[in-house]
Amino acid sequence: MIQSSSPHRFALHTAHTSYLLEVDPEGRLLHRYYGPRTGSCPPLASPHPDPGCWPDRLPQEFPTPGLGDNHAPFFALEWADGSRAADLCFAEADLCPGKYALPGLPAFFGEAPVQTLRITLRDPKGLAVTLLYAAFEDCDLITRAAILENTGSEPVTLQGLPSAVVDFTRKDLDLITLDGDWAAERTPFRAPVRPGVQSVGSVGGIPTHAHNPGIVLCTRDADETHGSCWGMALVYSGNFRLQTERTTAGIRFSAGIEPQGFCWTLAPGESFTTPELAMVYSDRGLGRMSRCFHDAVRRHLLRGRWRDLTAPRPVLLNSWEACYFDFTEDKLLTLARAAKQAGADLFVLDDGWFRGRNSDTTSLGDWTADPAKLPDGVAGLCRKINELGLDFGIWVEPEAISPDSDLFRNHPDWALQIPGRETLQIRHQYTLDFSRAEVREGIWQQLTALLDSCPVRYLKWDMNRSLANVWSAALPAQRQGEVFHRYLLGLYELQQRLIQRYPQLLLENCAGGGARFDLGMLYYSPQIWCSDNTDALDRLMIQYGTSFFYPPCVMGAHFSTVPNHITGRTASVEARMAAALSGTFGFELDLTRYTPEQLAELRPFVDFYRAHGALLRSGELWRLCPPDGSGAAWAIASGDGREAVVFGVGRVLDGRRLPLPFVRAEHRYHIQSRMTGRPSGDETLEGELLAVHGLPLPAIRGDLPGYLCYLQQEE
Repeated sequence: MIQSSSPHRFALHTAHTSYLLEVDPEGRLLHRYYGPRTGSCPPLASPHPDPGCWPDRLPQEFPTPGLGDNHAPFFALEWADGSRAADLCFAEADLCPGKYALPGLPAFFGEAPVQTLRITLRDPKGLAVTLLYAAFEDCDLITRAAILENTGSEPVTLQGLPSAVVDFTRKDLDLITLDGDWAAERTPFRAPVRPGVQSVGSVGGIPTHAHNPGIVLCTRDADETHGSCWGMALVYSGNFRLQTERTTAGIRFSAGIEPQGFCWTLAPGESFTTPELAMVYSDRGLGRMSRCFHDAVRRHLLRGRWRDLTAPRPVLLNSWEACYFDFTEDKLLTLARAAKQAGADLFVLDDGWFRGRNSDTTSLGDWTADPAKLPDGVAGLCRKINELGLDFGIWVEPEAISPDSDLFRNHPDWALQIPGRETLQIRHQYTLDFSRAEVREGIWQQLTALLDSCPVRYLKWDMNRSLANVWSAALPAQRQGEVFHRYLLGLYELQQRLIQRYPQLLLENCAGGGARFDLGMLYYSPQIWCSDNTDALDRLMIQYGTSFFYPPCVMGAHFSTVPNHITGRTASVEARMAAALSGTFGFELDLTRYTPEQLAELRPFVDFYRAHGALLRSGELWRLCPPDGSGAAWAIASGDGREAVVFGVGRVLDGRRLPLPFVRAEHRYHIQSRMTGRPSGDETLEGELLAVHGLPLPAIRGDLPGYLCYLQQEE
């Protein structure tokens, strides 16, 4: 709900939170409050003794450069006369039902009771900024974006602009970022906000493995169940910056497109729309904050057929770790038969299927089958896979081009490249200039030819490098700062066309593992490959960090072989299944090496996923024991506490009791369990015992043991 108690006061309310704004006598729009639901504004801090510093102490909702606000700059512009100041004052506001949309950009969506607040600020020199706000009562989500319009008679150049700025009066907050590397993505890092500027971001054209475009500010006492937490994540898949600055006035948080490498010229009458920022506040710890984000993603971001989380998702086998580039059609069919015996629904042909692709040094961009491997083409393989009773899926990397490819030989200018400089190869490949319509159309024609040739049910869209040599032949010299953003708009456009033309297609995005795991990509694909690292122990931390903002149902997770191909670590079947069943679930190994008896041992887990998949996809995540390098425990429970699946991996199982805060103390629960090295269990326990004293876990030894149990409330 959004209210306006006067022409100059505005309140956005969700079920449990409030976000308050006020226009001061000078026409500045001020941020007044963001926290537990309230109906009143706190008093404004008194002016600093030095009146020249007073603008620094104003919590401006969209701070402007050059007129006394001396925080670290984020919003920067240049007028035609070379001046760089702006004075944005309140002009008007309006309220409308439903959620605003952002042309060409992904954004959360919703009908009434979701509402949109539009506040327009104007600079007399010729700039209008319309701030967009939406409040989602059902999941305590507030979103923000901005539209900048040149209302003057001369061009204005944007050199940096935020999607949103939020000021906090308190200084004693911790900052949690999700950082990492390839095969170790999204590890939470927590530290107090220090004086000065701290930021995470990317200049590589994708978020990259190093930092995720989401952060948490929280009180020092915050844990899973206690403390105040503000979670903020960009709905954007390119260069970004999330920035905090602690000053004498408090902490200022800013989020938006990374200013480095960005420059956008607005001619008179033109406008620019920023990416959206999603915000959730929780006064009941990190767990509730995450569950609100999960609800928001599932209800208001995922689209199409796969938005229905009660509908079955296919259990797949991906060929990569089984074959890499070395396969024939007969080998693939043998693998598919084994997958069918294990209970899979879908066979996915990964890299290596197109002309001349026997290593990662060649052929990207030539999306036609290699007759040496697939004598009857993709369509012939698909037909034979279908005859085995399996659906068919395939891997592509449409944004990339190999120097050794027919596409590059025919269209060398389609690659991003700077005139007069040698183009940088990363993984033996260049990046196509997706800012250009003719390049996108060329790839579109190849994709549709592939997808129209046979019933492809799943498409894995990979992106294995960051952007470099960013220069486009389609833009003049003074507009090259637009290429990064235009590239991303082109990518979004192509994926939008894809899901509109093929609504039954299950699209999974990937970027060298998890280098582009963000809310923007989830608007187009209902799942993203979480990491190339499928090791069960490492996945505990990767999926734990990912869960701060993203629900388990969007995390691509597969059961793989031991020793693991990346870490060499061994783990029990139950531990590997626990990590995989918590995500999208599938297989990533050579099942032809399994005996019929071993394949049969996998079937109960597939049956478990089919029986409880709706709960695993739509339930609430409870992080019971965060990973500590030796194990972890977590649960996915229905919102009413009637049923849940509890997972445990590693030393956390060593005979301890695990309190379950989601059960109803007044009820009894029937529990079916499976654990490493022990017979399956079947017992009934009191809800009060489970909630207060905890679920008794067995003492288990061995290589990374695992535990799974299903709890159901007795009538």
